[in-house]
Amino acid sequence: MTSISTTTADWLALRAPADDDARSADLARELARLLAPGSTSAPLVLHDLGAGTGSMTRWLAPRLPGPQRWVLRDGDADIVEHLDLRTVVDAAGSPVVADIVVEHLASLPIDAFDGAAAVTASALLDVITEAEAAHVVAACVAAGTPVLFSLSVTGAVRLRPAERHGALERAIESAFNEHQRREASGRRMLGPAAVAVVQAAFADAGWNVRTAATPWRLARHDTALMGEWLDGWIGAAVEQQPELGPDAAGYRERRLAEAAAGRLRVTVSHEDLLAWPR
Repeated sequence: MTSISTTTADWLALRAPADDDARSADLARELARLLAPGSTSAPLVLHDLGAGTGSMTRWLAPRLPGPQRWVLRDGDADIVEHLDLRTVVDAAGSPVVADIVVEHLASLPIDAFDGAAAVTASALLDVITEAEAAHVVAACVAAGTPVLFSLSVTGAVRLRPAERHGALERAIESAFNEHQRREASGRRMLGPAAVAVVQAAFADAGWNVRTAATPWRLARHDTALMGEWLDGWIGAAVEQQPELGPDAAGYRERRLAEAAAGRLRVTVSHEDLLAWPR
């Protein structure tokens, strides 16, 4: 059992409907109110960090005024090969323009967002380091650019029906969260602390900050996603604490059987964060 790759186009496509259902439309509306419309000669410039296959742009662009030019930044040259924004339009129904920048966050120039209308990211904060988060915040503050960071994990999950072996489920959750905070290749990721760390950094800079709970709520129509998520959640926990392996294997089979029967319900907690200068 291995933890799921979170950087494949197939995984991003599988989770996209749950992501779109979860994102905070309220914070998106607040961001839209912060933006003045652009013009044909001077479109709104929006930067999306860790853009992946463009899911954040596809969801957010129609909720914001235009015209829009997106700068899609990602350190994975392979994943951005799957970008497809051909049908994406702004709130007025006009197509958006997009540029791609292949660049790791550590190489992000401090003036990267100068002149930008907003900076966005999705499912990113929990997989970056505290130093990388501070660097991103500093670049946003330097530019005075509002940000909307979506779908950062909080570490809390809930599965129903309740498990007879509740202690095992709690142990898996705890081990998974430790895995999210692990050091890998010299990088210690923020994991479930991500939103609190970034919120504090913007607050220290004197910015306004709002957050919103944005959980996945998975049910019978999400069987494929539940199965992949379970494999990744349990696999990461066992990778972190191998002694959980034998019991976790049986737990996995029970939960997958419940999912196949349409009985399993899963809530995976995330948070969205909106920050803007006072």
